[in-house]
Amino acid sequence: MANVKYLKTPLKDDDIKNLHVGDIVYISGTLITARDLTHRVIIKLLEEGKISKDIFKGCVIYHAGPVVRRENDKWHIVSIGPTTSIRMEKYIPRLLKLANVKMIVGKGGLTRRVVPIFRDRVCAYGIFPGGCGIVAAIHVKEVIDVMFLEELGIPEAMWILRVENFGPIVITVDCEGNILGE
Repeated sequence: MANVKYLKTPLKDDDIKNLHVGDIVYISGTLITARDLTHRVIIKLLEEGKISKDIFKGCVIYHAGPVVRRENDKWHIVSIGPTTSIRMEKYIPRLLKLANVKMIVGKGGLTRRVVPIFRDRVCAYGIFPGGCGIVAAIHVKEVIDVMFLEELGIPEAMWILRVENFGPIVITVDCEGNILGE
């Protein structure tokens, strides 16, 4: 039977070790968006020491390209539905080796190829329901920062968000190597 868990970032190893496939999670704290190009930029900058690993300590990476609007010099998230995570799968092992990311959230599944890195780095993967981008935006309370906006554009920029009870996120890969449905 699935458990419902409310977690606050920065996530700790014990938070992740207590998650199992099928659990439903709600996140409060910091959520960072990243898509294909963002992953490449983050990895390159981490490898070159040009971005602090502290940004990612205990964080949740959300595979999403938000729809945003700017009012009075402040960004607001209009919609933030998940994007397909399999596209980012080739970047996940390197990202997890370079940074202390504790959870990745997206749409769809991942292949068994990445499961060992989730075990090694004590990380979990969860899915957020597709088609619920406006619902997700309700849980975004503030845009803390945006990075790489000029270089990558709005959907590929790295949005650093403060969220409250962001979810439901269904855990589909846990840090023990279990995959939902297998």
